Amino acid sequence: MNVWAVLLSERLDTRRLEGATALATLPLTVRAGASGHAVLFRYGVAVLFDLDAEEQQDFLAGLAAVAGGPVEKAMPEEATIVVDPAADETVLASGAIRIQAVTVERMQVIADVLAKSLVLDYYEKSLARTFDRIDPVAEELKRSGRNRSRPVDLLKHIGDVLIAQHRTVGRVEVTEKPEVLWEFPALERLYLRLEDEYELRERDIALRRKLDVISGTVEALLDLVHHKHSLRVEWYIVILIIFEIGLTLYELFHA
Repeated sequence: MNVWAVLLSERLDTRRLEGATALATLPLTVRAGASGHAVLFRYGVAVLFDLDAEEQQDFLAGLAAVAGGPVEKAMPEEATIVVDPAADETVLASGAIRIQAVTVERMQVIADVLAKSLVLDYYEKSLARTFDRIDPVAEELKRSGRNRSRPVDLLKHIGDVLIAQHRTVGRVEVTEKPEVLWEFPALERLYLRLEDEYELRERDIALRRKLDVISGTVEALLDLVHHKHSLRVEWYIVILIIFEIGLTLYELFHA
């Protein structure tokens, strides 16, 4: 069985989804295609199980009505599931996920990990682009001691950081275990193996460090810009004072 995690938008309003047969909630799990399934996350990810290309296209098109907030196109997270009732549930050397049976609960666990991995990948690439934009500014500051960045550009970088923090920590909750484990604790071993395979915690820590570095760098650059502007205003004030004194002296001596 093949599975794909697709980032569709900033959010999915699953409450407005019509015509789908719900099998479970938190996250919403529905039937899709002829014999497939889909797990939908409110932070904009759909994970599709056992759908052919045409079924995928049709199902994703049907989600357009409940998708809100466009995002840049991201490569889907793909995986293969192998079913073996007599074997241990784990991730094989080939990268395939081996489970003992296809159940809604197992699909929810797998979907949770793939969806989080996809969101992490999206923001890893997004922050890499932010680093690329900030790097020339830092190089110029090192080379010439000058910072020519516009405050509006620096504020945009801060906005990128805040959005990434809000979505990965507030919405996706990368380090939190899925709700289904509370009712099916026997699946926690499978989840932990998947979490380890996709390095969710390690990537989350690395992402937070990058966010801290970008935030600190941008704030430092913004402080330099403000200091430069404040110094310029102070010089204007000094010039005005000197002009005022000169004007007063002129009037005294030429009265």
